[in-house]
Amino acid sequence: MTIRTAYRTGTAALLLVLIEAVAWATGIALWWSLERFVPAFRFARPWVLWGLLAGAVLVLLYLLDLWRRNRALRRFSEPLLLTSTLGGLSTTRSLLRFLTLRHAFSFAVLALAGPQLGTRVEEVKAQGVDVIVTLDVSNSMLAQDLPPSRMEMARRALAQLVDRMKGDRLGIVVFAGEAYTQLPLTADRSAARLFLSNLGPELVPTQGTAIGAAIDLAREGFPEEAGGSRAIIVITDGENHEDDALGAAERAREAGILVHTIGMGTPQGGPIPELQRGRVAGYKKDREGRTVVSRLNEAMLEDIAAAGGGAYVRATVQGTGIDALVAELRGMDQTETGTYRFAGHEDQFQSFLAIAILLIFAGLLLGEGSGTRKRTIAT
Repeated sequence: MTIRTAYRTGTAALLLVLIEAVAWATGIALWWSLERFVPAFRFARPWVLWGLLAGAVLVLLYLLDLWRRNRALRRFSEPLLLTSTLGGLSTTRSLLRFLTLRHAFSFAVLALAGPQLGTRVEEVKAQGVDVIVTLDVSNSMLAQDLPPSRMEMARRALAQLVDRMKGDRLGIVVFAGEAYTQLPLTADRSAARLFLSNLGPELVPTQGTAIGAAIDLAREGFPEEAGGSRAIIVITDGENHEDDALGAAERAREAGILVHTIGMGTPQGGPIPELQRGRVAGYKKDREGRTVVSRLNEAMLEDIAAAGGGAYVRATVQGTGIDALVAELRGMDQTETGTYRFAGHEDQFQSFLAIAILLIFAGLLLGEGSGTRKRTIAT
């Protein structure tokens, strides 16, 4: 049997990189799932979670330590003397010992962050605003001049808005040639998230861009008692061919509702893909057989925002522009909205701490040698 007198640092580094990648991906996926589907869960001290980044530093220090050990071991001139003194070296056992202690550290950090689970739900009054988003789902929103597409960028903008609206109420109206209420005003952010992945041209069979009808439908979706804390956000490329969007914005402003707009696309524009089974099969053409180019109509969107007393922002590859509009919303008069929140929380750190302690003991019990010693016979 061959007894190793050095650690396989290359193999150790490769395995650690793979294990770290899987661990971080799993952790991020769990965090995302808890944030969206288990609103009762929270961390009392979320800033402590930054300590998890120290795990990556520990990996680097461990690999550096292996390299230094190998360098020291090479100073032995007689391998037989080395094996008789230390026994064989096991890279696998060394890795297992390190990983056990490294993940014990992670569970200890999670315990210190104070995981808690809501135990009592009660209706409380929160200050917020009522916002209805009117989203253009016409075929022109499939254009890819704003990568990956105008529609995908619009979904991102809406997702960011949902994440930032705590204590507010949100509604969604989709439109193309006609307008439909997709989600009435609600304080349930998880309900709003359910609709995000399904937003697309197939929701409205009649093609076109009826911005005015969408604004009117959104205006009718607000409760009368909301006062000055109401706003409409229009997300579109601005190619309006159906109705009087400016008149609809003015009517909303007269009702005490501000109208903001987000432009999706570029002035240079792009062709409109025709999809088959989710793949681009060609591009839309006019009657003469020329490829139709859809362009962002910024002038129209600026005019709509001005008529509605709101602001216009343009989405780019650097950002959706939603943060600027959230700042505008926070400057409005806040009104009381009834929303359900978890008022009592129980600590759940005990399980994380127990796992950390068990891993520490397991790591301390693990040795790094192969357990094999070569016998020497005196002559």
